[in-house]
Amino acid sequence: MKNKRDFFKLCAAAGLAFLLPVDSFAADAKNQPNVLFILVDDLGWMDLGCQGSRSYQTPNIDRLAQSAVRFTDAYASSPVCSPTRASIMTGKYPARLNITDWIPGYDPKDRKLLGPQDLNQLPLSETTIAEALKKEGYKTFFAGKWHIGSDGYFPEDQGFDINKGGHHNGFPPGGYYTPYKNPKLKNGPKGEYLPDRLTDESIKFMKQNKGCPFFILQAFYTVHAPIQPCKRLLAENTKRVSSLELRGPSSIKERNSMTKLWQDNAAYASMVQAMDENVGRLLNTLDKLKITDNTMVIFTSDNGGLSIKKTGFTPTSNTPLRAGKGWCYEGGIRVPLIISMPGVSKPGSTCDLPVTSCDLYPTILELAGIEAMPRQHADGLSLASLLEGKRELERNAIYWHYPHYHRSTWTPGAAIRAGNWKLIEFYEEEKHELYNLRSDIGEKEDLTKKHPAKAKELLDLLHHWQKQLGAKSPTSNPNYTMPNKLDAGDGK
Repeated sequence: MKNKRDFFKLCAAAGLAFLLPVDSFAADAKNQPNVLFILVDDLGWMDLGCQGSRSYQTPNIDRLAQSAVRFTDAYASSPVCSPTRASIMTGKYPARLNITDWIPGYDPKDRKLLGPQDLNQLPLSETTIAEALKKEGYKTFFAGKWHIGSDGYFPEDQGFDINKGGHHNGFPPGGYYTPYKNPKLKNGPKGEYLPDRLTDESIKFMKQNKGCPFFILQAFYTVHAPIQPCKRLLAENTKRVSSLELRGPSSIKERNSMTKLWQDNAAYASMVQAMDENVGRLLNTLDKLKITDNTMVIFTSDNGGLSIKKTGFTPTSNTPLRAGKGWCYEGGIRVPLIISMPGVSKPGSTCDLPVTSCDLYPTILELAGIEAMPRQHADGLSLASLLEGKRELERNAIYWHYPHYHRSTWTPGAAIRAGNWKLIEFYEEEKHELYNLRSDIGEKEDLTKKHPAKAKELLDLLHHWQKQLGAKSPTSNPNYTMPNKLDAGDGK
């Protein structure tokens, strides 16, 4: 038996149970790994120290990365939150689920295209990762942002024993300080900060359930708007950010929008640091309870950082990636991903194979020694072998289908990455762009004319995949009136 992963798989095989002495079998059950899944809202690929940020302080997450595998080419399943969250919970692409926009979405009626109608909740017919683990004896706990369903579709309806703060809103309705105005979270004492409170709840659950396997989904509302600083950390972040030497323009034009190029907002920096401190509290609790060696930790984000808008404030920058949240350029979909499974993952290593949100479901199952459910996690592949240092996945491409408008001025489209090649299709413009990410991570040079055969190959693959999954497409708007040249492309 090579490692802990093989051990868990062996113990999961019911047919082998009779081979184990009673005491040995009890030990096996005790060693079933806990799962701590940390999902941060709107955290950009460059928002961590271990990813290269000089503006944000994240020592605890950086420490986690040193004990784990950091995936440099990890992707959210969508450039917006709800579809990615549904994908994580099910192991399926958003297009297969027909949850392709944030809920309830943005559906303007005065544009060239009309976005397709998608679902406003994750169907109860899906077997979520929480339900799969609960069936195997796990205690399940949710804290934070849900945003994939309302009454009847909340976390407690989708496999979680306890829900602290998860409801239909995609942002904290009362802001980051109590009173929270959250129907699933009681108000705290004056001055309480939401990330601290959510972490308190998770730590309490850990302590109460340290004797049995648990699954915690710590879904921070941070760093989603409103940008409200952590007051105890604002002064030091203001001092540090103001001392940074930032060169070049602060923003750059992207079609009808402007993309922020600097990480210079102290309030946002304080929110990132507060989130990191709470990640540290979670990891320290595992140490104090002496369960670190038997706990799988996954850290990731639901989409890229908010760095692009037509007008108004954007809090962060994804540079060197292009654009941000709401876009299928790298800045909108490439995200941090760190996975630790003691005894399996190679500490302090990186993996540059493209992976996506769908992969986390089957990865958890395999590392927990639970039989795969390929009909459920139909689009995901287990990353367990990559944690051990292997360099192959049986996958030709990763896909994105975002056929909606977004307030960042994204227009309906889709994308595919195959190897180092990436193609993005823009429906309203009736065009596509081709990039080689190996030499051009910032997607600056469109290679469509230089490599027309490759562009056609990827476009055909994308269309075949969309047809195979029954992806819904936008339709022409019969009431659309072409604006005159002076008003064209106003991005409203």
